[in-house]
Amino acid sequence: MDNPVGSLTKFQKSVILGSILGDGYVRQFPGRKNALLEINHSYTQKEYVDWKYSILRNVVLSEPKMRKTNGKRIAYRFYTQQLPELTNLIESFYPNGKKVIPKSLELDSIALSVWFMDDGSCCSDSDYYLNTQQYLIQDQKILLKGLKGLGLDANLNRDKEYQRIRFLKSSIPKLKELITKNIIDSMRYKIRL
Repeated sequence: MDNPVGSLTKFQKSVILGSILGDGYVRQFPGRKNALLEINHSYTQKEYVDWKYSILRNVVLSEPKMRKTNGKRIAYRFYTQQLPELTNLIESFYPNGKKVIPKSLELDSIALSVWFMDDGSCCSDSDYYLNTQQYLIQDQKILLKGLKGLGLDANLNRDKEYQRIRFLKSSIPKLKELITKNIIDSMRYKIRL
């Protein structure tokens, strides 16, 4: 991971992509040339945040910090430096200030693994989901196409009043094959390991 600041490795780019698809947030402050990535999870996911930090350390100015939010939630987060690569992502994922999925989305197993650690869940050995309720239906269809590019079949499944991605039973072995080696210990419960 020893690379110059502003030069992201392919692995780092995949972790960033998976984070953006999940709980990560790219933003650009007014008057600033480039965007930054915020990684922000519950303090109960400290090991996960520390893992992301270890991967992105060369583009982060300070270690993750704990922060109390309104209410009882305790967050654990860090920010990257402002980078041209992130500015390119903000233009793709936030063209009008709201997160959308670019039609040119291409996934790899690392991005999928991070996305699953952020937003994945399983209710049984045969029910695996990506909680994509925050996305519009047309964006979820692009996500389905991205999953298909990895050989995964999934469909949209109603969750209360919203839709989310549900993997077909026939694709669960392939899903596990793609992500198991990348799932950190504290997140292995998400794939029933």
